[in-house]
Amino acid sequence: MKKILSFIALPLSLFAAQNAAGQSLKTDSFTVSGNCNMCKKRIEKAAQMPGVNSAVWDVKSKTMTVKFDSASVKPEDIRKKIAQSGHDSGPFKANDSIYQALPGCCRYERH
Repeated sequence: MKKILSFIALPLSLFAAQNAAGQSLKTDSFTVSGNCNMCKKRIEKAAQMPGVNSAVWDVKSKTMTVKFDSASVKPEDIRKKIAQSGHDSGPFKANDSIYQALPGCCRYERH
């Protein structure tokens, strides 16, 4: 009987752990300034940090979509990291010297 109970309890505990982890997985979308596929590569790379499962920036719409573990990373942390790479992201603006160091094709119109 103990073997049967432990056989049932193990999958249930694994399910509970997966469910708890899944509850903290969030998706967020926001605008990031940029122009081209070089920007796309730089922006997506900047967003890759512990807790981020995926980061995809759409060149045409200028929209970044990230899936992340909200228990370990905040959306503003992701935006700050992107701004540090030279790309304005909402209230987080790239440092002027970093922006000026971007290749010419990557220098977007700043607001």
